Amino acid sequence: MSSPLLWDIFCKVIDNHGDLGVCWRLARQLAGRGQRVRLWVDDASALGWMAPTGCPGVEVRPWTQPLDLSGLTPGDVLVEAFGCEVAPEFIAACAEWTSSRSQKYAWINLEYLSAEPYVERNHGLLSPVMHGPGAGLSKHFFYPGFTPRTGGLLREADLLQRQARFDRTAWLQHLGITPQPQAHWVSLFCYEPQALPELLDQFAAQTQPVHLLVAAGRASVAAQAAVASKIQREPSWNQRQALSISYLPYLTQDDFDHLLWACDLNFVRGEDSLVRALWAGRPFVWQIYPQHDNAHHDKLAAFLAQIEAPDSLRRFHHRWNDVNAQPLPTPDLPAWGDTARRARQQLLAQPDLVSQLLEFVDRIPR
Repeated sequence: MSSPLLWDIFCKVIDNHGDLGVCWRLARQLAGRGQRVRLWVDDASALGWMAPTGCPGVEVRPWTQPLDLSGLTPGDVLVEAFGCEVAPEFIAACAEWTSSRSQKYAWINLEYLSAEPYVERNHGLLSPVMHGPGAGLSKHFFYPGFTPRTGGLLREADLLQRQARFDRTAWLQHLGITPQPQAHWVSLFCYEPQALPELLDQFAAQTQPVHLLVAAGRASVAAQAAVASKIQREPSWNQRQALSISYLPYLTQDDFDHLLWACDLNFVRGEDSLVRALWAGRPFVWQIYPQHDNAHHDKLAAFLAQIEAPDSLRRFHHRWNDVNAQPLPTPDLPAWGDTARRARQQLLAQPDLVSQLLEFVDRIPR
């Protein structure tokens, strides 16, 4: 890219932290490549724990209604994250600014992550805007994905180096957790899966100790409720104390990576943490965001096919995502680990999302 650009990224927080998490990673990585970024978000409160120190080159601005554009002009690139419908007054300003400069304006619709076939078909497509304040502009669809014909995944340039330097014992001690040399370490970041009580029973019955590290928020509430219910019904539950549980505070994005690197098995949810689990290269189970029409079942199946998941991992995912009510199979960590490492290696061979996005924007006539 010939010179640094100013990027306007619009993000609307729905009901979890994933959209903001992805947008912050994108903004942070663009800034790391010398770009300037304005991140417009309707609720930036989660950045207080997700990214408490901010990032040089990234300006967080409130997405108010109407949007306050006092003294501001649109940048060079507009990123509409996950179909969030950018403020119309900003679109109108983009159209006016583009007309006055007689230049093309890069408008990117950053879509959700999926392994389904439509991603390769639609990635990079041009969509002229025919109506509304943006009439006359065009947007391009940019799809993250798992294959060379997609936009790739967010990945920091120093990811492998940071992983190589990571010290699990020191990180756990920093959290006030005493490492148990013989324990299996498991992270839990989930919604409210129906199979959670069954998973806790499975861990409590292990001959090898299991130390469960539970992420703050919905996962913590769900786990505490499940444990309390079990103890109320059966006071002797987990009497051998094979299962230990630590409830974690909200973690920065870097510390969430550390959590995944520290564990032998990771339970993740949504989009952002799935990508981080893939980069961790450890066995993982994904809880996909549930949709009322069960469209997430096809999305889950496409992902499991993409990573060539073994049968035990597919069956575990089906139960964890309420696709069926079959008993949870016993985790096969060696086979699941081989799957994770193979998928990670294939993805590392592909250009990361920011590299592809910079190149894509540079090809748009300006």
